[in-house]
Amino acid sequence: MSAKQAIMLLSGGLDSATTLALAKKEGFDCFALSFRYGQRHSREIESAKKVAAAASVLGHRIVDIDLAQFGGSALTDSAIDVPKDRAGLENESAIPLTYVPARNTVFLSYALAWAEVLGVFDIFIGVNSTDYSGYPDCRAEFIAAFEKMANLATAAAVEGKGKYKIRTPIIEMTKAEIIKAGTAAGVDYSLTHSCYDPDEKGRSCGRCDSCRLRLRGFAQAGLKDPIEYV
Repeated sequence: MSAKQAIMLLSGGLDSATTLALAKKEGFDCFALSFRYGQRHSREIESAKKVAAAASVLGHRIVDIDLAQFGGSALTDSAIDVPKDRAGLENESAIPLTYVPARNTVFLSYALAWAEVLGVFDIFIGVNSTDYSGYPDCRAEFIAAFEKMANLATAAAVEGKGKYKIRTPIIEMTKAEIIKAGTAAGVDYSLTHSCYDPDEKGRSCGRCDSCRLRLRGFAQAGLKDPIEYV
């Protein structure tokens, strides 16, 4: 076991699987943290379990919270359709309907709580702001602000036991660069799931924003996406 330990926010998607592999490459042993948060694409939890097992994490917690109580997102509210085949995916300035209000703030807060209990000061999250997502909680400014808050809000930091660092190794990569980096680090992308609206068999739709960005990334990387599509 290495001397370095970290919390890894693991959704089961392509980005978080790559981030976990890059954390390991940096010499971190990771505790993985996933959430059932009322998402319609809960199929990703099964992928998170497989990715965590393949990476031999130190432990994997799956926490139940219910952001669907509030809705406000196509991912947590069945009354809002997941957008498909949208034009201008890269150029749109509006925040998409798949944004889940305050999701990464909530997730990082749970990760921070577990980190403080474990005496761990590094938290990895697979946020990315280069290929279009339009999510405000995937930006470097947000990460910097949360990190500052973490070091003000915890007994461990205030008592000088350590300084919290939110690590975002893929934040400025394109999807193709992420896939190339993950492939080089040994990620098995057949274990991952990205689709916002899979069918009853768990197959990806190929038409939502997440599927389209993923498929384009594999194409630009010159690789074939190994998962099954409808």
